[in-house]
Amino acid sequence: MVFKRLLGAMGAGGPSVDTVLDGGAVAPGGILSGQVHLQGGSADVEIEHIGLDLIARVEAEHEDGESEGAVVFERFTVGGGFRLAEQERHSVPFSVSLPWETPVSELYGQPLGIVLGVRTELAVAGARDKGDLDPLAVRPLPVQEAVLEALGQLGFGFKSADLEHGHIGGTGQQLPFYQEIELTPAPQYAHVVNEIELTFLATPAGMEIVLEADKRGGLFEPGQDALTRFTVSHHDVGARDWNSEVDGWIRQLVEHRASYGSHATYGHADPYAAGSGYGHHSAHGSSHASAYESGHGSGHEGHRSGPGLGTAVAAGAAGLAVGVVGGLVAAEVVDEVGDFFEGDDDEGGEED
Repeated sequence: MVFKRLLGAMGAGGPSVDTVLDGGAVAPGGILSGQVHLQGGSADVEIEHIGLDLIARVEAEHEDGESEGAVVFERFTVGGGFRLAEQERHSVPFSVSLPWETPVSELYGQPLGIVLGVRTELAVAGARDKGDLDPLAVRPLPVQEAVLEALGQLGFGFKSADLEHGHIGGTGQQLPFYQEIELTPAPQYAHVVNEIELTFLATPAGMEIVLEADKRGGLFEPGQDALTRFTVSHHDVGARDWNSEVDGWIRQLVEHRASYGSHATYGHADPYAAGSGYGHHSAHGSSHASAYESGHGSGHEGHRSGPGLGTAVAAGAAGLAVGVVGGLVAAEVVDEVGDFFEGDDDEGGEED
């Protein structure tokens, strides 16, 4: 689906832009390609700059509750420096690399409820306008798919997925947000945990896998959270028994109570050493120029609440694939990209 828009800042007779992405989902760190199609307006103009923004719908926690907003997590310049004649049609091909930490938005072709988009910006004669907006589909890397597949075969079910604004302390996280995939426990762990939260932090060499367990309380003690991290290589995909590997991770997680508040070094640090806890929601700063808008409230909360274990297919090759996630089928996810980010523009745009 393509959202074609006349560039309002250029006037009614200004150029229009229509960006078409090449078909198919892209993996984190992979190449996103396509073409920016320009249609000249009622006069010749100088195209100074054609940019692409990767944007995501992200949640943030505050003292008074939660809010949602659009975060620009990467920007590319794909063209510019040419004259577009009156009514002229001109196409600019592009090929850019996604950040390695780009969140996964689908699994086995089924949407996870994560809203990502590619927005085109056109600069003409000093005026900039946000034009075309397209949904971005991101599939898991082979290692991510292997871990998710193992979780599904072990009996874990997909619950929901979202993007959280902030930084996981003690990790090599680069983006100003991280993805959480929430899972219902497998039957063999249901008596000790309420849910498992999974975060992937990919790099060119491999990835950190952060696991958090919401552990059930006993008769005389409250529940508690345990959190730990494992590092794997992209080359490990065909070299490990992932069911045994992942089951071992879960066993270590639920049998250990991690400490919070300190920072471990990035790499193969022992996650169970004293002081090696990993705390969520630490400093929210990032080297990326994020554009978080906190004025959206939590109106999408209903979409994120999945109907539970019944939506997951936890056997065979299907793994954690879901047919309907949080009330969103594929077409509705596409519609929500337009509704959410177009609404963001209408409320004053983003911070630079």
